[in-house]
Amino acid sequence: MKGKNKSKKSRMEKFFILIHLFEKYIFRLIFPYKKHGNLTKYNKGSLILVGNHYSLMDMAYACQVTDRPIHFVAKDSLWKGGIVKWFVDMVECIPVKRDGTDVQAIKACMKILKSGGVINIYPEGTRNHSYRDLLPFHSGAAALSIKTQTPIIPVVQIKKMKLFRKRDIIYGDPIEFREFYGKKTTRADIENCDNRLREAIINMRQAFIDKYKIKFKSYEV
Repeated sequence: MKGKNKSKKSRMEKFFILIHLFEKYIFRLIFPYKKHGNLTKYNKGSLILVGNHYSLMDMAYACQVTDRPIHFVAKDSLWKGGIVKWFVDMVECIPVKRDGTDVQAIKACMKILKSGGVINIYPEGTRNHSYRDLLPFHSGAAALSIKTQTPIIPVVQIKKMKLFRKRDIIYGDPIEFREFYGKKTTRADIENCDNRLREAIINMRQAFIDKYKIKFKSYEV
């Protein structure tokens, strides 16, 4: 019978279809933005998305990288209850302790990546209230990238979203640490890769600010 061999979509896949529709027809009208950089759609293979973090709505920008569902790594305090808990359960977020040292979260991320899935990590670990600088990175993204041989895609915001104010979002080229693939790494190696990742995001953002002469008000710094 025609269509019989089509695989049935999971609850998460169906929910992400709704998220994409919401982003396209509602979100970008209320919070308009312009995409810059590498706008490739990565619809195959494992992927790690990273970016600077201003609000819970940042996930809308990450969703432009792929049409597939994304597992967002989120602080465990979001599971306290209410609509936020319902939402993070629906999109199958991965809870992590605030200090980032969570073995179960690491195992969950590795399982997803090894099966060809997509995860999103905000390495700052919390929302940044300064538009100028990135907070220090928690380790995780670089180590996962090396262990699973997965490329990292940076998604960088210039300013926090604001109602009816157009914002700029930069999508970077894949970052990989191939020199460490299949090798035993030290803590110093991982710290170095985390710093390289942070510097790449800072430089990407600063180059855009300089090129377009972006101005920040005093309360935005």
